[in-house]
Amino acid sequence: MNKNNNKTHISIYTILIATALIPINIYWNVQMELVRYSGLPTTISLFFNVVFNLLVLSLLNIGIKKFLNRTLFKRGELSIIYIMLSIASGIGGHSMMQILPPMLGHPFWFATEENDWKNLFWNHIPSWLSVNDKSVLKGYYEGGPLYNIQHLKVWITPIATWSVFIFVVLLIMLCINIIIRRQWVENEKLSYPIIQLPLEMTSPNFFSNRMMWIGFTIVAIIDIINGLHFLFPTIPQVFSKRYNIALSSPPFDAMGNLPFAMYPFVIGLGFLIPLDLSFSCWLFFWFWKLQLLLAEALGLRSLPGFPYINSQAVGGYIGVTLIAIYTSRKHLLSICKQFFATEKSSGDSSETISYRTTIIVLLGGALFLIIFCHQAGISITVTIIFFILFFLISLGITRMRAELGAPVHDIHYTGPEEIMIWAVGTQKLGVANLTGLSFFWFLTRTHYSHVMPHQLEGFKLSTSTGISQKRVTFAMVLAAGVGVLSAFWVLLHIPYQMGALTRIPFPTVSSFGREPWSRLESWLINPSPTNYPETLFLGIGILFTFFLMFMRMKFFWFPLYPAAYAVTNSWGIHNIWFCLFLAWVVKLVILRFFGLKTHQKATPFFLGLILGEFTVGSLWTIVGIIFGISTYGFYT
Repeated sequence: MNKNNNKTHISIYTILIATALIPINIYWNVQMELVRYSGLPTTISLFFNVVFNLLVLSLLNIGIKKFLNRTLFKRGELSIIYIMLSIASGIGGHSMMQILPPMLGHPFWFATEENDWKNLFWNHIPSWLSVNDKSVLKGYYEGGPLYNIQHLKVWITPIATWSVFIFVVLLIMLCINIIIRRQWVENEKLSYPIIQLPLEMTSPNFFSNRMMWIGFTIVAIIDIINGLHFLFPTIPQVFSKRYNIALSSPPFDAMGNLPFAMYPFVIGLGFLIPLDLSFSCWLFFWFWKLQLLLAEALGLRSLPGFPYINSQAVGGYIGVTLIAIYTSRKHLLSICKQFFATEKSSGDSSETISYRTTIIVLLGGALFLIIFCHQAGISITVTIIFFILFFLISLGITRMRAELGAPVHDIHYTGPEEIMIWAVGTQKLGVANLTGLSFFWFLTRTHYSHVMPHQLEGFKLSTSTGISQKRVTFAMVLAAGVGVLSAFWVLLHIPYQMGALTRIPFPTVSSFGREPWSRLESWLINPSPTNYPETLFLGIGILFTFFLMFMRMKFFWFPLYPAAYAVTNSWGIHNIWFCLFLAWVVKLVILRFFGLKTHQKATPFFLGLILGEFTVGSLWTIVGIIFGISTYGFYT
């Protein structure tokens, strides 16, 4: 049976509205995250700027329905707008394209006789990937005209080449998601907690729920008062949302500060997470802290990096991916058979394009990456290993989001290039490879705003709201193209207008540009051999995820999830673990003592907590941008 029957029609004006909103939202995000460093929407799994757009359009829809007895958007059309804005916001986000433009001219503008970058690696930087004209860079760093022929001619080549590269990377991600969509969306029926709020918001009945408005109002009042306190300190704040307990006595000082945060939106998101998963999240927080404590108590902290927590975490993500591939083996084997079959199969009739075409596009994209990297000076072997590791980690993050729905996720400074250096050292990779890999810092720095989970969540939303896979895929491809070009425009327009280093404090721009090249300098001046401990603990991370999965399959009562092990080492989870603990306690009490029916009635209240925080938080950032002032950030 064809599942595309009776699908929602998506009007052209819906696509046009979403397309028009993309550059506006990227501009808004950059103002928040780079110019003001307040709000930071794309460091959260559920982008609050996109939720705010969805809220405005949904309320407009309800108002027109009430007064004119017609609607602007169907439920599926609202979902399409949400999907397109989420993907574009991720592309222009804090851990993707906001990193790229500052990198392109940094090694030339900041080269000095002391750092000797000119002799160290200038010769290995392709001119078509970078900007080396200091007269053009002067306007970027100190403010000046962007829209003149000379400047645009210098920028057009790197913009074009990087735009095509990023688009192909996103297209490969989309192909992978098309391949695993049916298994993870329809067969395994994963929970996808992150999209529960936008899914409910596309239904008019959501806004008539009294419990939702109670939760919304409570948080809105708190954030309004706290926002006024930020502007006028004589007004008392309701409460500070984060407290830190400093542990100063050894060996407990090795654990670092213990944060106790009260972010209502995190409590709301935590309530949506399955009970065993939220339990795993806060318990693994203490698992990582215990490792630090034991290492200090046993005198092992003198070993550089011990207990190699980042290595374990990235190993956890790779392990999660390998487990997911294993559990999806029948589905993947079926796709392989369809690819090599001589007759067209009806098994993929509900997909956007046939699996055969998807695999051909994927392989074509992979070939492009190999050619691109080869022209950039990276060897074919290094390119293949890098992108295998990159997509394994990306798929692990996507699986974690689909299964667990962590409110935040980040893997700081532990990308595929670091794994390769652990395995073979810097000298074996060579200067050309190390220089080329440094350009991929914008893909590997933290993974906050990773686009691949949003693509899969888009497929889940389309299934739930009756959009055909063909239409949602077209929307995703369009959002990727418009998002990349819009991000480049915004990330050049604002620095040229204001001066990245002069008229306004752009510390993030400076850091994003400096980090990969300072790291490259360190690699070249202080070459490192194989790092056996880091490599070993990466393997331990993979094996430990296998152990957790074995225990869950063997013993139905075993509560710990491999995905939680991977994500809970992150800086973000470190800050919100207590919120997840509170959400777990509340949900446990409701389910155990009041039952499933009460839990269902309570869920809109927690959705209201999220929506209230996101709405007032968004309004404060808009006030700050309009009046050019610093305003309250509910999550900073």
